[in-house]
Amino acid sequence: MTSLRIGPIEVGTPVILAPMAGVTNAPFRTLCRDAAAGALPPERAAELEGNLAPVGLYVAEMVTSRALVERTPESMRIISHDEGEGVRSVQLYGVDPATVRAATRMLVTEDRADHIDLNFGCPVPKVTRKGGGAVLPWKSELFTAIVSAAVEATAGSDVPVTIKMRMGIDADHLTYLDAGRRAQDAGVAAVALHARTAADYYSGTAHWDAIAALKEAVTDVPVLGNGDIWSAEDALAMVAHTGCDGVVVGRGCQGRPWLFADLVSAFAGSDARIQPGLGEVASVIRRHADLMVAHFGEELKALRELRKHMSWYLKGYVVGGEARAALGMVSTLDELDERLGALELAQPYPGEGAEGPRGRAGTPKVPHVPQGWLDSRAIDAGLREMLAEAELSVSGG
Repeated sequence: MTSLRIGPIEVGTPVILAPMAGVTNAPFRTLCRDAAAGALPPERAAELEGNLAPVGLYVAEMVTSRALVERTPESMRIISHDEGEGVRSVQLYGVDPATVRAATRMLVTEDRADHIDLNFGCPVPKVTRKGGGAVLPWKSELFTAIVSAAVEATAGSDVPVTIKMRMGIDADHLTYLDAGRRAQDAGVAAVALHARTAADYYSGTAHWDAIAALKEAVTDVPVLGNGDIWSAEDALAMVAHTGCDGVVVGRGCQGRPWLFADLVSAFAGSDARIQPGLGEVASVIRRHADLMVAHFGEELKALRELRKHMSWYLKGYVVGGEARAALGMVSTLDELDERLGALELAQPYPGEGAEGPRGRAGTPKVPHVPQGWLDSRAIDAGLREMLAEAELSVSGG
């Protein structure tokens, strides 16, 4: 099994949980991390004993640098970590170098993170229309300034900075090779590529050849691949096809935190796979609920947050529409117990029906970008003023 080194952090299994808004909070990260740890072969567990992150990195939801500097309650909740998290990974979003620097410095000096990832991959309109996320690397000097500011803010610490990006705005405005080289030169510890453009959104098939091209262009730091990893076999296939140093898993683990057990087994050379019956899935859902209540400190809020996970957990199992709808409206733990108990929990793993793509892929979209954004790769005075206010309109999550 090949390990992955990100700065001073050795990751025994080269797998990273992608940050997903509203999904990768501390409870979900715990489920993924525990599943992975349970699959680690005994000899490898002994070898990695005491290592900070022996079975992957698990990145928190994106937080805006502006909200973090202002210490909004939501931003502080997002960066909260459980005691069991060996490496506290935080993903920052920002469009202003000074604000990104301040947020990074806060995380480092206050000992709130062991790893910081910068978001240059978000394709949602509320982010891209302000010049952020997946469209920001088009402004190459601004991109370099933001990455450099974050790296400089970690000087003297053991906190590595990484970036996650997309291929570019669309097929006519690709930025990933230039951005990868610039990030490497700025001192990042790794570069991750979601092999789609902003225009692709989550549709179609990820362009794994782009990951291979980035691996050829960026030679001094690890290159991580992201896109269409629905199974452990997909992860192995991506590494074989692209030569990437590790994989980043997003939608593939929604409703399947045990996918990380499969990934650990696969990278250890084992074909062992978790194939839970409905009763086992129900037990995971119940544990997820308990973790959410502890995290949010409020049962109603926790259960409301859990609702979005129900359809992912139940994918492929024989559960009637009425029962699915009822589970998607739970408000208390008692309701959850009652509705889970009414299911045919003796059902075995349904096989193919529970596998494959998950979440909403959507369709290609024309990216929303600021007026004049594509005219030049430089920033003029008007765009600079707009960017100064950009983070105000983006949620801390």
